[in-house]
Amino acid sequence: MTFSVLATDGKGAVGMAVTSSSPAVAARCVHLRAGVGGASSQNITDPRLGPALLDALETGIGARGALDAVVQGRDLIEYRQLTVLELNGDGAAFSGTKTLGEHRDRVGAHVVAAGNMLASPEVVDAIVEAFEGSAGELEERLMAALEAGLEAGGEAGPVHSAGLSVVREVPWRETDLRVDWSEAPLAELRSLLDVWLPQRDDYVARGLNPAAAPSYGVPGDE
Repeated sequence: MTFSVLATDGKGAVGMAVTSSSPAVAARCVHLRAGVGGASSQNITDPRLGPALLDALETGIGARGALDAVVQGRDLIEYRQLTVLELNGDGAAFSGTKTLGEHRDRVGAHVVAAGNMLASPEVVDAIVEAFEGSAGELEERLMAALEAGLEAGGEAGPVHSAGLSVVREVPWRETDLRVDWSEAPLAELRSLLDVWLPQRDDYVARGLNPAAAPSYGVPGDE
């Protein structure tokens, strides 16, 4: 029901982009922690597993160690598909034996991708290779990788929701965009990203130092 890309730029930013046939996928699957890394829980999702992976990662045991610690002895883990990524780019992935339909996970350079109920396993390869071949802002690279997955066939059926989030130095998501239900969620997510990115740093500045931050440029803000 879902395919996703979790990646870092190697300079302190980590983010994830995800899409699914089910509604509001990003609300359940995206887990990021500034200064630590990122994780995803998908397939038959248990949102508790994302924070558990990040807690384990924060102890310093690495991506593979964090994944092993969360998976070992966990009830119903055969239904889960998990990814985890350190800020240095080391990643790990797990697909339980009851992951739905055509599925695949792959760890690349500073990127981990996973999907289930796919049109073909090559969708995940397209995501990883698109990210590895991209440059620029992490948000743009994540978006391009997700679009490459859709272009390679995406899910076996249509997708209806999508999201893209990134954390950097501040303890909140600098980018946190969602399309919770749509006939074309990736196209809408791309449009949102085009609106958001030019303003992203201004909103961080407003949080840190409102007196020195740029105005909103809207009527009444003079």
